[in-house]
Amino acid sequence: MADERTEAPQVPILLTTVAAWAWRLIVVGALVYVLLQMFDQVRIVALPTVIAVLMTSLLHPVTDRLRKWGAPSLLATWLTLLLALSLIAGVGVLIGLRANSDFPKLLTEIQSTARSVQTWLETGPLHLKHAQLEDEINKLAAHLRNQQTQLVNTALSATAKVGEFLAGIIFMFFVMFFLLKDGRKIWAFMISGTGSYQPRLERAGRAGWQTLSHYVQGSVMVSAIHAIAIAIVLTVMGVPLVVPLAVLVFFSSFIPIVGILFAGGLACLVVFSAKGIVAGLVFLGILLLEQQLEGHLLQPMVVGRRLHFHPLAIILILGVGGVVGGIPGAALAIPLSAVAYRAWPALRGNDVEPEEEPPPAPAT
Repeated sequence: MADERTEAPQVPILLTTVAAWAWRLIVVGALVYVLLQMFDQVRIVALPTVIAVLMTSLLHPVTDRLRKWGAPSLLATWLTLLLALSLIAGVGVLIGLRANSDFPKLLTEIQSTARSVQTWLETGPLHLKHAQLEDEINKLAAHLRNQQTQLVNTALSATAKVGEFLAGIIFMFFVMFFLLKDGRKIWAFMISGTGSYQPRLERAGRAGWQTLSHYVQGSVMVSAIHAIAIAIVLTVMGVPLVVPLAVLVFFSSFIPIVGILFAGGLACLVVFSAKGIVAGLVFLGILLLEQQLEGHLLQPMVVGRRLHFHPLAIILILGVGGVVGGIPGAALAIPLSAVAYRAWPALRGNDVEPEEEPPPAPAT
């Protein structure tokens, strides 16, 4: 009697491949979720640490230069931090002085603009009655008075966060100090127990660090150009609060697309309030032109050359980062994705171009 055998049905190769990738993606997704939850629980430590790493990638060339000039490692680190603190303090003092000087002028110009708009509404094509306008203004004022208690409670709640913020700033500079001083030794210690994988991790660290440095330095250059251009336009138009608005544009530019929309919209509102609708439209046109120049010239030349990210990829990454982590998530999504994108080939052992070293350690 012949031995009958039942042949098992063959699973399509495509289905096998998809299933293999699916369970791996599930594991990776679960790991990312757990890490995000851990980050949220220790955000008072994690967020200043991440900012310290970004600041270190920006400032470490200064420390390297001072070392090359013969300064001891400890002195070079302290000089770099003092330079950063001096710049931050100087900008803060300048903002305070200019805001205190320009705010009364802004209020006067807002009142003048409001009277002009009211006159146009009464005598223009709408032919609104003066009593109607007064009634709407009184309703708005009453609404603001009703919200006064809520605004006070919000201010008190924000004041309660000041201590946490100051603690985070101190911790950030503490981490920056040791990263600038002993960064290379810290990285070597972190990968020292990985055995045969150490060379790959070393290459991946170098690739990721170079990408992060180029991204942060390029973003600072682009943000500075944004702020200078806006400051020049506002100065020529005679708008108050030039310095605070320029600084706001500078910091908002670190959040691609969303940040500049917020800062630009606020600047347009100030221009409209101070100089009227025509000046506001002119400023809006200049802002849109400057945005096009940034998107087609500055970003590709300064940042995009190293990242090679498509605009659609940037938008998707920003969306995911914003949903997961809010504003900090949107700000950190692009640099983290860029580091992973450049470090992954080196981690897999593919050939990569020579990369910069992680934050330098003191000379031995």
